[in-house]
Amino acid sequence: MAKRDAPRRLSAAEMELLEMLWRIGEATLSEAHRELGLPIGYTTVQTRLNRLVKKRLVRRSQQRPARYSAAVAPDAVSAHDLNLLVERVSGGSVVPLVAHLVRDRSLTVSQIGELKRLLDDAEARLRSKKGGKA
Repeated sequence: MAKRDAPRRLSAAEMELLEMLWRIGEATLSEAHRELGLPIGYTTVQTRLNRLVKKRLVRRSQQRPARYSAAVAPDAVSAHDLNLLVERVSGGSVVPLVAHLVRDRSLTVSQIGELKRLLDDAEARLRSKKGGKA
């Protein structure tokens, strides 16, 4: 991962806020507090949103009341989390992780087809990097 793409550690509470913003698009502080539906204080939501703004994961408008919106797509966050999982669980190798998931889960025909397409794409990228050698 490039230095400029350094991961930003997110707490579970920050992830909840991001997921809520992805779901509804944008919200004022009071709307975010209400939409979360959690027994936490208004100022706690404000603090968490401000942390996400500081981490550049959420945007805050200049209008009053300020409106908050996600500044990153869900896949950008999940990609980091998944990379971290692969590093921690299987030392950087995806094979043990994928093998466990494939063996431990019931997959649909559609999911198996998608996995095959992903492997075919990976193989094609590898061949193109090696100048056509498999």
